[in-house]
Amino acid sequence: MSDAREPLADLDSIAFLLERSHAPTHRVKAFRHAAATLAALPEGELEVRVDAGSLKELKGIGDTTATVVEESMAGEIPAYLRKLAAESPASVAPGGEAIRGALKGDLHTHSDWSDGGSPIEEMARTAADVIGHQYMVLTDHSPRLTVANGLKPERLMRQLDVVAEINERLAPFRLLTGIEVDILDDGSLDQDAELLARLDVVVASVHSKLKMDAEQMTRRMVHAVANPNVDVLGHCTGRIVKRDPDGKRGGSGGRPESQFDAELVFAACARFGVAVEINSRPERLDPPKRLIALAIEAGCHFSIDSDAHAAGQLDWQPHGCVRATEMELTPDQIVNTWDLDTLLAWTARH
Repeated sequence: MSDAREPLADLDSIAFLLERSHAPTHRVKAFRHAAATLAALPEGELEVRVDAGSLKELKGIGDTTATVVEESMAGEIPAYLRKLAAESPASVAPGGEAIRGALKGDLHTHSDWSDGGSPIEEMARTAADVIGHQYMVLTDHSPRLTVANGLKPERLMRQLDVVAEINERLAPFRLLTGIEVDILDDGSLDQDAELLARLDVVVASVHSKLKMDAEQMTRRMVHAVANPNVDVLGHCTGRIVKRDPDGKRGGSGGRPESQFDAELVFAACARFGVAVEINSRPERLDPPKRLIALAIEAGCHFSIDSDAHAAGQLDWQPHGCVRATEMELTPDQIVNTWDLDTLLAWTARH
């Protein structure tokens, strides 16, 4: 089998393309689990099983994944991988190439420690090796969001140790510590202040009572933005513009924008040095362009983030890059085009 490809890499590539296309989680996991099963085999056993046709005797290997492995071992690009690659949209959408090329990191990502579908290290390795980033911020959810398995202080402390271990293996790539902290009803933050101060980047977002009265919502958001621990205001309207394949995140009817005084909120962002996130998830694309225009007028900086909940979704940033280009943003206005030292010096000022 001297002409064999790398079957584990082909399985991972299929999972990545499925994640990027927002495929149901169970489909993605079939390929991730198959890759993990093969990685655990003793040296030489994979070749023996392919020759004997006994791959499907392994737990986690089914008809489709076995076929992928057999084709890969025969030196062929698996048919399923070819199909997905042909159907997959270009990773850099037309119009966003320059800004996408300038991005050095992603400030809003999730792992399987909260409601993500991929382990922390898989997310980080994908950001480094596939996306080509220099850094990525891990921003799992805070405790109040129990439906997303939000991290209580004890779990977040343990995660900081895990991040430190991963950084030893992935240097010079840097996985930054962070959180997507809930903005509570009164504008306070859903995590211990001293712990927030230890993190590299804090994204603050509203996830509850999205239909709150506009005046109350404005007060809530301005109070959060004024908090010295906050670096980025996440998906500010909370809207959902379309349904995802699992039927989650708003369902078939989507979700309307929260109402607030955008000029006042963005003025607070500019005053307190908080970046306005351009969220790249296809079902969010938040904020809408008219609000991006108001944030530009207010003198805000921006962060173009994937809000990825799986490794393949890290490649959603081009959606945000296109919108930033349409609004004539320049790279210097986007904080995650900055090098790591500049970014950390900016967040440290808070």
